[in-house]
Amino acid sequence: METEESNVSQAEEFKLLANEAFKAHKYSQAIDLYTKAIELKGQNAVYWANRAFAHIKLEEYGSAIQDASTAIEVDQKYSKGYYRRGAANLAMGKFKEALKDFQQLKKICPNDPDAAKKLKECEKAVMKLKFEEAIAVPESKRRPVAESIDFRSIDVEPEYSGARIEGEVVTLDFVKKMMEDFKNEKCIHKRYAYQIVLQTREMLQALPSLVDINVPNGKHFTVCGDVHGQFYDLLNIFELNGLPSEENPYLFNGDFVDRGSFSLEVILTLFAFKCMCPSAMYLARGNHESKSMNKIYGFEGEVRSKLNETFVELFAEVFCCLPLAHVINEKVFVVHGGLFSVDGVKLSDIRAIDRFCEPPEEGLMCELLWSDPQPTPGRGPSKRGVGLCFGVDVTKRFLQENNLDLVVRSHEVKDEGYEIEHDGKLITVFSAPNYCDQMGNKGAFIRFEAPDLKPNIVTFSAVPHPQVMPMAYANNFLRIVWLEKKVGKYAVA
Repeated sequence: METEESNVSQAEEFKLLANEAFKAHKYSQAIDLYTKAIELKGQNAVYWANRAFAHIKLEEYGSAIQDASTAIEVDQKYSKGYYRRGAANLAMGKFKEALKDFQQLKKICPNDPDAAKKLKECEKAVMKLKFEEAIAVPESKRRPVAESIDFRSIDVEPEYSGARIEGEVVTLDFVKKMMEDFKNEKCIHKRYAYQIVLQTREMLQALPSLVDINVPNGKHFTVCGDVHGQFYDLLNIFELNGLPSEENPYLFNGDFVDRGSFSLEVILTLFAFKCMCPSAMYLARGNHESKSMNKIYGFEGEVRSKLNETFVELFAEVFCCLPLAHVINEKVFVVHGGLFSVDGVKLSDIRAIDRFCEPPEEGLMCELLWSDPQPTPGRGPSKRGVGLCFGVDVTKRFLQENNLDLVVRSHEVKDEGYEIEHDGKLITVFSAPNYCDQMGNKGAFIRFEAPDLKPNIVTFSAVPHPQVMPMAYANNFLRIVWLEKKVGKYAVA
């Protein structure tokens, strides 16, 4: 009896410590502490639901759904279990499953205006999805919107005072002026936006799915991770490391857009540098360069707000042209997510992927975009609910079979902006500091110098940006969930 009481008391202490870590945005630490509470008292729905919320904050939606489901099993009337599971389902684009959870939430809390509001938001999201599905043109009958645009026929008004492209060539002077305009929250003319995106599409289409990069001896090459619409931090990277050029080339490793509210400025800047000098800017696809993610996490809404509907379709088409991986000097494999559910994958298999589509939910392309490393050997289920987790043995085997030295990937926020794992054979790099104005993390980029290609990691802190909140253009319900942390009925208990 005393042992039981001691366990309950100790579990509560761990929960309180976990709540403090959560409120300080230390979500990984919070998960560890909630886990300790669960190990002492697993029949407490609060611990499971709180840990689910911490997983949501780290975008580990698969784990969040599992924890929320366990909370519901422990207590079928625990409202936060349904709320957490509904939020995680919504974040994964599983609108119909989310709706069931919020309908159940309303049954449990019939007089709660907050529950009613959240159900209404979810119903709106599902109705919007059904409407879009109903009016969608089948893929087989759809003509690429890029083929219907003639940017040369678009007139530029005399009063337009922003950056201008003279003729067909995107120059450094134009890109500098455009970045300065963006910095001052000015828009670029649609004619020039079309020109940049269409020219980038043409270049990307001609590339293989796996791009080989050659860095001559004595020269350097910079790899950046997720930027996620944090334009002012992108400017800071260029301030710290120099503008992209033939002598100072960059690879941005996916997730250029979504969450941050300056995603359009980020993508047009990166694309403009690609147009200016193709060998100065390499671009890889991330899991957020997809229609389903852009619909939920803000890029679609931002493009519609700042430009128009045609650009929404155009960006979706161009994202399908982005390469899936890069190899630097036949030694460093760079990919957004990670490795595979099967052994024996060769670089030639990646080159052979037909990437010109929306990412599938399984297979090599999906795993390249979604997978994560794990500390234990072997393979495990994805904490995100898509892809998988892979261990040090998987990494070493892949490198050995392909005569490579190192895997560089992105995809995960890290406190220091990077993390070295798998006995030094895998580096995660993340370039969005203080992610979503909440996480308090540093950003990082990696400079490689040939011939040894030893990774030199540079970290940096966030810089100020205009008072536009992250997720400003995201799905309204998801924005509510993301910003909810310290107060309110559905915060941690």
